[in-house]
Amino acid sequence: MNALTQPGVILFDWHATLVDTHEAMYHALDDVLLNIDELGLLERLTKPEHSKTVEDAKLVGYVRNNLRLHPKIKAEQKISRTDIFEVLFHADEEAKVIAHEEFNKCYRNHFGEIHPFEEGIDEMLSALRKQGIKLGVLTNRNREFLEHEISVIHVDGWSHLFDTMVCGDDVIKRKPAPDTVLKALGNLGVSPGPDCWYVGDSTTDTIAAKEAGVTNIFYNGAHWDAEWLDKIFPGNHQHPYKPDAVVNYFTEFMKLVELSSTPGSE
Repeated sequence: MNALTQPGVILFDWHATLVDTHEAMYHALDDVLLNIDELGLLERLTKPEHSKTVEDAKLVGYVRNNLRLHPKIKAEQKISRTDIFEVLFHADEEAKVIAHEEFNKCYRNHFGEIHPFEEGIDEMLSALRKQGIKLGVLTNRNREFLEHEISVIHVDGWSHLFDTMVCGDDVIKRKPAPDTVLKALGNLGVSPGPDCWYVGDSTTDTIAAKEAGVTNIFYNGAHWDAEWLDKIFPGNHQHPYKPDAVVNYFTEFMKLVELSSTPGSE
């Protein structure tokens, strides 16, 4: 791993990075996929030859035949709805917009319960703020959901821990487009660069960070093994983007922050 530039800004993904809302998310996804034919999306599913991996092609095939996710995917709770829509619709941006809009309608019927993804995240965020680092939170979800979730987590909520919050309905294009990252930096009056870090758990987070020109830290909360990480970040011509660092826990992340401020560290 190359030495990282000391961060002046750290942006965090919300779901499956800072918080766990898997149960509600997968219930909403079930509702979306059940209606996928009525939405006109069944015939727009990714063709096998356009899938990044064999596993992606199998996921699409299962959805096409069953109008739901494979039970194993829901049981493992390792893949976000944004990544699922990227797999299902590949480069069809219009189809992804329709799917995200339908997800928002369905999510209203399920969201509410929320938990920190790891213990001590609020203490970590407070410690980063004390170092003078500006913090932001990004999500592809609509603002109505984030504002509710961020206000009810723990006793006092976490809104006071962030200098900016950017949601999917605040921008024209959701992740993996860089719009949310760039809007957050604009809100903070900061230009993109290696001293801006974006921490997220999905390939779409990595793409958004790299397209925006900032440092990407991949939060491997799903604990994918090295073989799978190499598969989803092949670094080839078609899929060139790779994280600048990978962490499995936020204790590892805080060590990265500490090392970045140490001259000559790697």
